[in-house]
Amino acid sequence: MEKLTAKASIQIQKPINKVFEAIVDPNKMNHYFIKSSTGRLETDKTVEWTFPEFPDSFPVTGKTINADSYISFDWSGGLPNQFVEIVLSTFGENSTIVKITEHEMNNDAEGILIMMRQTEGWANFLACLKAYLEYDINLRTGAFDFMFHK
Repeated sequence: MEKLTAKASIQIQKPINKVFEAIVDPNKMNHYFIKSSTGRLETDKTVEWTFPEFPDSFPVTGKTINADSYISFDWSGGLPNQFVEIVLSTFGENSTIVKITEHEMNNDAEGILIMMRQTEGWANFLACLKAYLEYDINLRTGAFDFMFHK
C-alpha cells in the first residue's frame, strides 16, 4: 500500500539566503514558529525545540542541510520513515519558492488524519514564515490559545 505525505508550498518575496537562515537559525525561527531551540539546525545535530503552546520540548535531528537549497530533519520522536524535507529555489530576482514534504504516513484512516493535520501545520508554518520575512509580523502569537485552554 502506498504511503502518504503531507505537502505545502509558497512563494516568499525575499532572497533565498534570507529564507534559508530564517528556517535554520533559532534566533529567527522564534519570531514566527518556535519559542526556543538549543541550537541551530545542522546536519547530524539534534536540538530541542520548544513551542509557545506546549510545555514539553521536542527533539529535532538535522539530516541533510545544504545552504540556500535543501533542509531535511527528523522530528518523529523515533518513528521510522518520518522526516521533513524543505526545498528552496530562486524565483525571479528576489523571490524564493519553499516546498515542504513530510514523510510518511500510513494509507489508512489514522494516517489520513495525520497527513491532514501535518499539511495544515506546514501551510501555517509557511504563512507565518512569509509574514515574518516580508512584514515582520508574528502570526503565531495567540493563534492556538483556543486549542489548549478549554
